[in-house]
Amino acid sequence: MRLKNKTALITGSGSGFGEGIALRFAQEGARIIVNDINTDQGERVAAAIRAAGGEAIFVRADVSVGAEMERLRDEALAAFGDLSIVVNNAGVSHRNQSLLDVSEADFDRVYAINVKSLYWAARTFVPHMKQRGGGVFVNIASTAGVRPRPGLVWYNGSKGAMITITKGMAVELAPHRIRVNAINPVAGETPLLATFMGEDTPERRAQFISSIPLGRFSQPLDIANASLFLASDEADMITGACLEVDGGRCV
Repeated sequence: MRLKNKTALITGSGSGFGEGIALRFAQEGARIIVNDINTDQGERVAAAIRAAGGEAIFVRADVSVGAEMERLRDEALAAFGDLSIVVNNAGVSHRNQSLLDVSEADFDRVYAINVKSLYWAARTFVPHMKQRGGGVFVNIASTAGVRPRPGLVWYNGSKGAMITITKGMAVELAPHRIRVNAINPVAGETPLLATFMGEDTPERRAQFISSIPLGRFSQPLDIANASLFLASDEADMITGACLEVDGGRCV
């Protein structure tokens, strides 16, 4: 049990990578706070963890809103009394299209959820982690922040910001024994895939897969296993790292 006696919050864990991370962490003994804006999906994941013998609650909250993040923290601490791991997984994208065609509303939504959420996560959870003597953040960024794809310019920028923020947080928080790392997934089999591709057709899938040397999309379990390592004590000397889980795309 690599996360026994630890409590982990995974944002955006009602589906996709977040669901995979929540289920995998629970298998390794963590108490889980499932967070999402989709109540039905979030409750489903929390119920699945409990049905398998784990401990989990669901808390609906919008990670781009400070007051909701504070409520999320308060409910997590009320349920489990501690919080040592925060996985900033919640994320969105605009549709794959010309950078000139992305609306201001879509731009603002991407940066609120992908970037501003990190601001609120730091302000909300770092004081608790300092008080308890340490903690771990795992930020789910993207290969888009390392090797940008055309058609996703503003999304690429948001993930580049996540990577830079991860490194800055890691250096500033290291004296407090708070580790901060990022994972850069390649396009994966999640509800966002069609948005990334612009359209979900065999031709578009083949085009995207052709850019991945290992020849497949990432799966939630791929990202979950990498997150598990970075969140565990096995990675105690690792902070400020950005791990590509990308089948070789960024080589």
